Amino acid sequence: MSSALLEIQNVTVDIRLRRDRRRSGSSVLRAVDDATLTLEAGRTLGIVGESGSGKSTLAGTVVGTRRPTSGRVLFCGDDVTEFDGRSLKRFRRQVQVVFQDPSMALDPRMTLEQIVSEPMVVHDLGGTRTQQRQHAVELLRMCGLTASMAALNPHALSGGQKQRAALARALAAEPKLIIADEPTSALDVSVQSQMLALLQQLQRETGVAFLFISHDLGVIRQVAHDVAVMSHGRIVEHGPTSEVFGAPRHTYTQLLMASYDLRPRGNRTGLRAAT
Repeated sequence: MSSALLEIQNVTVDIRLRRDRRRSGSSVLRAVDDATLTLEAGRTLGIVGESGSGKSTLAGTVVGTRRPTSGRVLFCGDDVTEFDGRSLKRFRRQVQVVFQDPSMALDPRMTLEQIVSEPMVVHDLGGTRTQQRQHAVELLRMCGLTASMAALNPHALSGGQKQRAALARALAAEPKLIIADEPTSALDVSVQSQMLALLQQLQRETGVAFLFISHDLGVIRQVAHDVAVMSHGRIVEHGPTSEVFGAPRHTYTQLLMASYDLRPRGNRTGLRAAT
């Protein structure tokens, strides 16, 4: 039996498009085409590619919001599509998502303490209500926010602070895996650098694994142990980050790298556009 935390086995995802009145029948888009990947506990797998390459569709299949047309997604050896009842609730606790727009996870009517405490209440974690509140404040501090911010509503925060709060909320569920879907793309370069350093620190402290989705090779190079490059739904290259970046084999990967500034985050003023 495999010891992998996450296994994506020959996954294909077809999306039926809206019928065009000028044509008979409906058309199908193959968003993911025979993808196979493995992620070990405590590691980061980066998935990189241009918009429309299938990255987010693959992530949605992992988290269970999309059902694969064929193939399987295994989490701790169990098929994600077969979860129901208690097993589904446990899976939803163990796999959390941090989105590009943190507002998707932050209820504007709630304080940060309430937002971060909510997963603990839902999943009966963290002891008494007082202990849950205290742990929420600890998580906010761990994610670089102050205890005084626990009483604030999301509208009082900057974009980077909102993303930190969303990360604290994800960690409150005590997940084994966090799917980070373009979590830094809306942040300026200096805040991106802080967030990436925070993610690496939290992984060292908690042992959480990350499936990190991005179009930015510089981000992936900094945080991922392994990287998969996607193009038109297919994984065209996959391997340890140092090997893929050091000697890219596929033409598409080579073109991507030629189009991006791959210096560390702190040394950059922005990405060099593709020509």
